[in-house]
Amino acid sequence: MNPEHDYKAINKATWNIKTEAHLASDFYDVEGFINGNSSLNAIELELLGDVKGKKILHLQCHFGQDSLSLARLGAQVSGVDLSDVAIKNANSLAKQLELDASFICCDLYDLPNYLDDTFDIVYTSYGTIGWLPDLDQWAQLISKFLKPKGEFVFVEFHPAVWMFDDDFDKIIYSYFKKDAIVETESGTYADRTANITQQSITWNHSLGEVLGSLLQNKLQLNSFEEFDYSPYDCFRHTVEVNPKQFRIKHLDSKIPMVYSLKAIKD
Repeated sequence: MNPEHDYKAINKATWNIKTEAHLASDFYDVEGFINGNSSLNAIELELLGDVKGKKILHLQCHFGQDSLSLARLGAQVSGVDLSDVAIKNANSLAKQLELDASFICCDLYDLPNYLDDTFDIVYTSYGTIGWLPDLDQWAQLISKFLKPKGEFVFVEFHPAVWMFDDDFDKIIYSYFKKDAIVETESGTYADRTANITQQSITWNHSLGEVLGSLLQNKLQLNSFEEFDYSPYDCFRHTVEVNPKQFRIKHLDSKIPMVYSLKAIKD
């Protein structure tokens, strides 16, 4: 059977395995987070602005650190993720920290069957859309759940990054979406020594595909920026050029690593 046909079940199992490793990792530093550290970076904080009193829908929220960081800033947050292990831990953290956040476990495309509400902001970030085959359906969901004049805030790894092999030596994948990318990985970006092995089904999405899908679904671009660094040390062969700014050492600033945008619903 073509694994692409069963991508939801395969990726859910993968993220359940990853979540267990991530909870124990220094990368996510759950203890530091419980003690008050924020998981949000300067890039998204600048785009989000003052979120106090705002309703925020956080798509593909993993185990909820960004959602709960937004709640700490005074937002009322609803998080969504495919992984039941992630959502179980997100709910546990929200209860422990007594924060105004709720979480839904479902495939993103099924969200209208679980949620009937609109929001001031829809937010998603870093390594999310590669798990989705259809960005038009993604943009439809964003538009559906935004209030009129609501804001979509998005920060994502640049599609140029996903063209390379893991060592950033060769270009092995197309910039443009073609067939699904089926991979088996040992360890995880948060802990490369983790004793786990899992399969993943992902897709590359060009900037044109991202922007086109938003523009075709009643979302008008308000800002767009590209960055020559990642705020996360989640790739191989990195060097920290400034605090929380990582580049691929042998590529320096030659490639974009992250982009951000804000779009407003008509």
